[in-house]
Amino acid sequence: MKDITIWHNPRCSKSRQALALLDENGCEKEIIKYLEFPPSKSEIKKVLDMLGISARELMRTKEDIYKELDLKNENNEEKLIEAMTNNPKLIERPVIIKGNKAIIARPPEMALELLS
Repeated sequence: MKDITIWHNPRCSKSRQALALLDENGCEKEIIKYLEFPPSKSEIKKVLDMLGISARELMRTKEDIYKELDLKNENNEEKLIEAMTNNPKLIERPVIIKGNKAIIARPPEMALELLS
């Protein structure tokens, strides 16, 4: 069984760097290309609980889709989570999950915090 899951975007340099750090440390991991296989609302809620943050804090607020959907004026957590489910490009990356802990590996070196 893989002990680490990473929501990965291969086109993102930070995501690639975090993945490389996990590889360098011999981590068995499940790689989820979340743009192709978006997390469900319940998966996003679970990660938000693990991170201890709001939905907006998990969002990439500079993405065009964020502006197009006028999400800066949306305060309903459910609607923000639904927006991420329907538009996974909005999800900050990479998200790394180990057990009941998760981090957003920005900078990528934060991935190492889950290894200790």
